[in-house]
This record gives sequence, C-alpha cells and structure tokens, in this order.
Amino acid sequence: MAAVDPVTSGDSENADLRASLTLSLITGIGPLLQATLLQHFGTADQVLKQSKETLQQVSGVGAQLANRIAETSCISAAGETLQRCQELGVHLLQKRTGAYPQSLAHVHDSPEVLYCRGMLKSQDDLSIAVVGSRRCTTYGRHQAERLAGSLVRAGFTVVSGLARGIDGAAHRGALNAGGRTIAVMATGMREIYPPEHADLAMEIVDNGALVSEFPLDQKPRPGLFPQRNRIISGLSLGVIVVEATRNSGALHTARHALEQGREVFAVPGQLDSLASEGCHDLIRDGVTLVRNVDDILKELGPLASPTTSESQTTIHDPREMSLNPQEQEILNLIGTSPVSVDAVLRSTQLDMSRVLSTLTVLEMKHFIRRLPGNMLVRNV
Repeated sequence: MAAVDPVTSGDSENADLRASLTLSLITGIGPLLQATLLQHFGTADQVLKQSKETLQQVSGVGAQLANRIAETSCISAAGETLQRCQELGVHLLQKRTGAYPQSLAHVHDSPEVLYCRGMLKSQDDLSIAVVGSRRCTTYGRHQAERLAGSLVRAGFTVVSGLARGIDGAAHRGALNAGGRTIAVMATGMREIYPPEHADLAMEIVDNGALVSEFPLDQKPRPGLFPQRNRIISGLSLGVIVVEATRNSGALHTARHALEQGREVFAVPGQLDSLASEGCHDLIRDGVTLVRNVDDILKELGPLASPTTSESQTTIHDPREMSLNPQEQEILNLIGTSPVSVDAVLRSTQLDMSRVLSTLTVLEMKHFIRRLPGNMLVRNV
C-alpha cells in the first residue's frame, strides 16, 4: 500500500483528489452524505458542477448546503490544504485508489479522504486493534503492553487511538517490541491530542502512521472520538478490548467491529473490578475471551495474503508477511503433512545449497520442524 503525495499539477488524478477534498471540507457533508452525492453524480468533480436546484434533489441536501457546495471558498481551501500537506509531510489517501486501506474502503461510512503522516504498508492489512479505557488500572496497562508486543511479534500491526490509558500503552507496547503501529486520531494532524503524547506520535510516524479523517487544524471535540472509532475497527481484522467500564468509548469500537463483521475479543479482569465490567459483559454476550495471542490466532484462523491480486495465498501465521520471496516460496512447498527434503528440492528451481540454507532459516524461525527420516512439516 503506497502512500500518495499531494501534487500541484493539473492531471486528472489530482483534480479528482482536489474535488474529493473540497467536498470533505464543506460543513454539513459527512462520509454518508458524501457517498450519497457520489452515487448520485458519479464523481466529486461532477458534484461540484451541479446547480443548486439539482443538488437539492438529493436527499439530505437543503438550500443552505446546496449554497455551500456551489461556493468557491471551499475549492480555494482545498488548494491551501494540499499545499500545507506537502509542507507538513502529510499524505492524502483517496478512497477507491490503491493507496487507501482496502479493509477500510469496504466499510459503508468510511471517509472519502484520509490524512496520513508516516507510511501505511501492505503488511498493515494484517492489523489488530487494542483499545480500552483512558482511566485504566496498572493491570490494564500491563495487559495492553503485553498483548501489543505479542501481536507485533506474531506479525500483526497494532491499531489504536493515541488516547491516554490503554491506547497509549498499546502503541508503546508495539514500539517497544520493534513492531508497527497505527494511531487513528480524533483531531487534525496539527493538533496532537493528548498533548503529552506528542513524542509518542512522532515515534509512531517513524514506525507506522498517524491517520485522521479530520482537517489539519481540527481541535478535539467530544463527539469526534466516537466517530473515529469506526476507522479503528475498519482498519483491523479484530478488536481487543483490554479494560473498559460500561460507559467506556472502547465499547463503541467493539460495536462498530461487530457491525463491520470483525472479530471482537475481551481481556478479563478481576470479577469485582468496575474497570473491567464492560469486558465481562462482552464475554458474557459471547465474544472471545483473550489470555494471550494464541487465543487470537486460533479465532482468526488462516488468513488470505493481502499482497496478491489475481491469486491469493493462504497465510497460516501473520509472521509469514515478513519472509522474503525465497523463504516464502520454500515454505509454500511444505504443508501440514510430512514432506521429504528431496521432494522439496525437486519442486523448486533454486540451487540445492540455497534451498537447504533457507530450510535452516525457516526452522530457526519456527515455521517448520524436522521429523525423523529427513522429513519436514509445517508448524501450525
């Protein structure tokens, strides 16, 4: 997944991005209404060309909003935003392009334009969200850091919301384990919140990405935090709720995940802990109880490789995404039924010495194991 840099040339791709950005900057147009307008008129550029009378024929568009769409001020604001993004090192990811996270693109109310600082990669398609209360306990913080570290060592990217408490612990656990993490912000890129996480945010930029649907200067507002939670779950294969009271915003993320068809997991706390009541309710209602990363891997099962286009490769372990092409080729020749080393050698055009050294590497990484009789089998 390559990031897209905003450009100032007049090509059609940039014109479409500029038009989509213009719509997103108009007060009163949210993701759902923007999707309705695009469905009605085809492209953002065509929306901007419509008369006020034609626009008002679309459900949800009144006279005032039609006037705002027809004004040129937002077109000018989009140009200024593109320029500022270049200066700040912020990429714009447009829906229906290869740069946009495909898991999020399939969410019905996903934003048409995402602001991104850092870099999203294809391996981030294998992401798990770790969320929970801002006012967490020492136990909750420890579990978030522990699980995040285990997830990145298993090959996942950790997604969270950069908030105080569990979110910050999850990001920190992923970074400390040498992994990637994505922070979904409820503010603009120029307004890191909470401010004490400014240094953490910069570390995330170097080892993942900050993403936001909000304009660069958007300040924190209470209603924006629940709104961004659908993006946290939309970027992820599943959501782990580490610690949550019954009023926690983390439960909103869990509900979004269920609506989007994602897996939901919950970490149990002490039975009488008010801080874990939300988690205990989720477990009672049937979500998967999580003790360690193995519980997550078992529930997710084999995954499809996000890097293939015409054909898909089954990934039994997310860590396979870190293998080089030669290691992946050899690993694909070994299944859960024993196969001889000679059979592997006959099945590839690689030199015998390269095959044997690759088998040793795969064994050291615990992807395969040797059996008596010079046989090999895949670890699952």
